[in-house]
Amino acid sequence: MKLLFVHAHFDDFEFTAAGTFEHLRRSSPETRRRVLVCTDGAAGHHTLTRQETTSRRLAEQEAAARLGGFEFQWLRDRSGAPFREARLQSAPDLLPCLWRAIREFEPDYLFCPPIPEDPLAGVHLDHLDVAQAVRAVAYMINVPHAFSPEFPSEDVSPAKSVRTPVILNTYDGYMAGGHGHDIAVNISSVADVAADLAWCHASQLQEWLPWVNRHNLSAPENLPAWREQYRAILSRRAKALGIDGPGFFEVFKVTAWGAVPTVEQLLRDLPAVDSRASRLEALGLRLASWRSAAGE
Repeated sequence: MKLLFVHAHFDDFEFTAAGTFEHLRRSSPETRRRVLVCTDGAAGHHTLTRQETTSRRLAEQEAAARLGGFEFQWLRDRSGAPFREARLQSAPDLLPCLWRAIREFEPDYLFCPPIPEDPLAGVHLDHLDVAQAVRAVAYMINVPHAFSPEFPSEDVSPAKSVRTPVILNTYDGYMAGGHGHDIAVNISSVADVAADLAWCHASQLQEWLPWVNRHNLSAPENLPAWREQYRAILSRRAKALGIDGPGFFEVFKVTAWGAVPTVEQLLRDLPAVDSRASRLEALGLRLASWRSAAGE
């Protein structure tokens, strides 16, 4: 099985899906896990230059990938340049390059940020742009000539069929309001691992995020202090989502953007799904209605 996490910035993975990926690492070591970052990250600091910020954040993400044992890919345009933060909507190469990256990896599951259902919900522009881009190219994943002017196909006829993944939305800490979830993965046993991966992003945890002052984060003095703060973040998130009881969770919402799974498939493929903290009955009804509408 192959998992692909697609998001905007170098530290988004560690706050939304790192625990779930670690569960798969332990339960199915043969599972390939890849993180695809779609921006240059150049705006995420208050004292460094844009070039210094990008270089430092890239090195931090590479360190996290080594620690977590996952593959890391940096999305680039056709000239080889990364996509600029806050300008994804105006980047003509974004959809073709994202389409190609997904087709080349051919994941079974694709994780990406959500699109808010509530128009009053706040958003981070880059997160929203990535979500909309994934949604836009989802049907085109198995359309071999969708972007052949940009990437001429070398496939012989008939063209290779590419698997369309199940596409799950992650939690988005920037989206104030409009959250919901279908499944909750209990990451209590690997919460410290996820915290340690996030700790690799020192420029963010110790400098930028406390300075920008939008996330109720204080600069942690050391790794043990950060682990406690990370658990507190997860606890606040669970409370906001209406998840009661002990444990730490990562949550996901199932979309119809890609392949429509069954609840049984999700429970089989994703370890540590907590049925108490999930909303499996409502999810099952929704998935069944989607399959029925598609004539399945």
